[in-house]
Amino acid sequence: MSTPPPRGSRATGQPGTRWAPWRVVVMLGVTSLAADMVYEGARSLYGPLLASLGATAVVVGVVTGAGEAVALILRLVSGPLTDRTGRYWAVTIVGYALTVVSVPLLAFTPFLGAAGLAVASVLILLERVGKAVRSPAKSALLADAATRVGTGRGFGVHKALDQTGAFLGPLLVAAVVGATGALWWGPAALAVPGVAAMIVLFATRAHTPEPAHRAAVPEASLGGTQRLGAEAEQEHRSWFARAVGAGLPRVFFWYAAAAGLMTGGLVTFGLIGYHLVVSGLASDAAVPVIYAFGMLAEALGALVIGWFYDRIGTRVLYAVPVLVAIVPAVAMSGRLWVSIGGVLVWGLAFGIQDSTIKALVADVVEAPRRATAYGVFAAVQGVMAIGGGLMAGWLYDVSVTWLAIVVAATQLVAAVVLGVALRKVRRDRALMLS
Repeated sequence: MSTPPPRGSRATGQPGTRWAPWRVVVMLGVTSLAADMVYEGARSLYGPLLASLGATAVVVGVVTGAGEAVALILRLVSGPLTDRTGRYWAVTIVGYALTVVSVPLLAFTPFLGAAGLAVASVLILLERVGKAVRSPAKSALLADAATRVGTGRGFGVHKALDQTGAFLGPLLVAAVVGATGALWWGPAALAVPGVAAMIVLFATRAHTPEPAHRAAVPEASLGGTQRLGAEAEQEHRSWFARAVGAGLPRVFFWYAAAAGLMTGGLVTFGLIGYHLVVSGLASDAAVPVIYAFGMLAEALGALVIGWFYDRIGTRVLYAVPVLVAIVPAVAMSGRLWVSIGGVLVWGLAFGIQDSTIKALVADVVEAPRRATAYGVFAAVQGVMAIGGGLMAGWLYDVSVTWLAIVVAATQLVAAVVLGVALRKVRRDRALMLS
């Protein structure tokens, strides 16, 4: 008689030795480090690459803004789908695969003639689709581990590793482009860290189970007898309602609105890189280096603010609208060193937006709805990102001064909405403790 496989073995379809929460946080961070070398290395070239293919400032603003919007809005689908199926790891793997395949293909766009700009735009959007697919699932996996070690610290450490890759990727691209004198070699070289990211991801999956929690799923959707007519239609409406946030805390939506305003006001680096090149402030090879230091600032900002978040609370988030308001006036200047300073401020703002802001979502939404909440949260940010990208590209052609004024005004509104949200968070916590 055969002996049953031990619990937790591969034969049961479960991971083997389960890793400790801190190890999961770190290994997810290492995966992000390698993956960020891929897509942040590529993003450092989007401005110069699109400009070399004939794009105007408005086109750059729309493509990069739409890319950020796609990366955020589609999470409205991927988030609830992940919670509904409970397949956090499978969704994460598919999302990373999309990114590590689409980025190296950008290397072919300079050889496609008139079609090069269109193909490059599509590939940029596909890379962002990969981000949209994996982010809610990965954030839920990370939150599951980070809540056991300290939410702010967990997200901060992950973001620091993530941004180490975001620092190294652009430097790799800059070295390759500088050595070859051709932009297309940059995306081609990024295939190497892409393969490394997938290897580490599969290794982490082998030792980390799916989160124990799972959103309630109707029996029919799990393969039981299918329901017909009005009952099935009601189930569909119920699923859609949950997907767009029905049942999430009201404070979550106030907070999402504030984050959306901050995201929409933060100009994309694609437009900053375009400015550096067309104004003659930096060469094609220098732009990724400047971007790399912006990513370093992002990593340090995420780590430091994450630490402060765990100690002094949500007040640290007021730094975001202030930083976002500063960026256009400084980064779009006519002097290289001033613009570099603006890129560092941009990196700080982006780092806090992409890490510590997410930590508060994990604090106000219960575990079974977190992937859905991250999807809704990102969708709000995405709607504002595409509007902000279009606005920034148009205003850049009109007047950098007006761009700075409009962004500052939106951040004043964002700070007010953020204040309302944080007061509600403190009130709700006080009620829970009373």
